[in-house]
Amino acid sequence: MITKEKINRINQLSRKSKTSGLTEDEKAEQQLLRREYIDSFKANLKAQLDQIEIVEGIEKEEGRDKNDYVVEIEDELS
Repeated sequence: MITKEKINRINQLSRKSKTSGLTEDEKAEQQLLRREYIDSFKANLKAQLDQIEIVEGIEKEEGRDKNDYVVEIEDELS
């Protein structure tokens, strides 16, 4: 998991690279932190997408219309 400190370090290295340049060690650290950030982002996105359930086929099986769900939600909110 990417922490706030790591994000701050990524930003710090980015700013430094634009102003005075980075040493080889800093470049390697920057690449490592960027890869960790990207991997974390991808894992979070995949987890969110895995939670999505497509219910289009269920409507036909139950003999319902899409608008029936809207009515049910409105009734629950009332």
